[in-house]
Amino acid sequence: MKIGLFDHVEDAGRPLSTLFDERLQFAAAADQAGVYCLHVAEHHATPLNMVPVPGVYLGAVARATRRMRLGPLVYLLPLYTPLRMIEEISMLDHLSHGRLEVGVGRGVSPFELSFHKVDHEASRDIFVDAFRCIGVGLTTDSLTYKGRYFSYEDVPIALRPLQRPHPPFWYASSTTVGATWAGEHGLHFVTLGPTATAKANIDAYRAALAKRGAVAQPKAEFAGGAAIGVSRYIFVGDTDAEAHRFGKPALERHVEHVKWLGNRGGDHSFTARLNTSFGESYEDALKQGLAIGGSPQTVRAEIERQAAELGINYLVSYLFLATMTLPEALRSLALFSTEVMPHLTGL
Repeated sequence: MKIGLFDHVEDAGRPLSTLFDERLQFAAAADQAGVYCLHVAEHHATPLNMVPVPGVYLGAVARATRRMRLGPLVYLLPLYTPLRMIEEISMLDHLSHGRLEVGVGRGVSPFELSFHKVDHEASRDIFVDAFRCIGVGLTTDSLTYKGRYFSYEDVPIALRPLQRPHPPFWYASSTTVGATWAGEHGLHFVTLGPTATAKANIDAYRAALAKRGAVAQPKAEFAGGAAIGVSRYIFVGDTDAEAHRFGKPALERHVEHVKWLGNRGGDHSFTARLNTSFGESYEDALKQGLAIGGSPQTVRAEIERQAAELGINYLVSYLFLATMTLPEALRSLALFSTEVMPHLTGL
């Protein structure tokens, strides 16, 4: 099993320049620790995400790291023109020397889409049209494409990605509908949520992928060629009590950020539409398997249990969030990478 990282780079009550410096230092440490890939979210107009232009941030990450792969999970395709996306993907793939992994999606938040004047009801169709166009544009020197929302005629494509035919595509979803779409189109897949929900999504993805036959761009480092992952909040301390000390306030502030736009708009059903749970409390998140916190031994045992139940070959760890300080995050990473990760590679 491979180990990745996920990050929203959310507001931490510190100057933005400090936040960015800390994250780049953390990314460099993760690179040295042997983490497979750093995935970053894209959100807009919310303290949940301080890198709403992920390409700019990832350009900096590319230069702060050497081996770790990197990419958005996900680019919100309805907010870009395909031509603009083709150019950014190509640039980042070269800046990272061929380490880019491209997550794509439509955007789960109707608030964020509406701020950009995108109709949430139409966003899936816009996303699919953009995805098809980008796939064509990344593999040609002249783009001609005719779709419902995007159309190009003989546009010169001056930039091509370093990886051929293009960087691998990923999809993240908390629903069986999204999981099925990812499998049907052969994308690598990551889900989240309580164990039962995550398992249903993974099963739907596997069924659709089996019917398709194979992932579009197989990865030899993953059993079966497809990365099949789950995202988990992970807090590692020298003792269970130490992990809970910094994990509890961090997760609770993070959940406040997740709910921030819904609460601001008076729509308290927003998180229900995400089709996932964040738990009623930190303790509840631990019980549901959403968060894994404790000593290295405690964390390792829970990851092994979930990996066996879910059948994953990729764990996307969320190690640095909200109120956590850089020293806390670095210590958690050090314990995780030296005392937990070596035991997971054979899973």
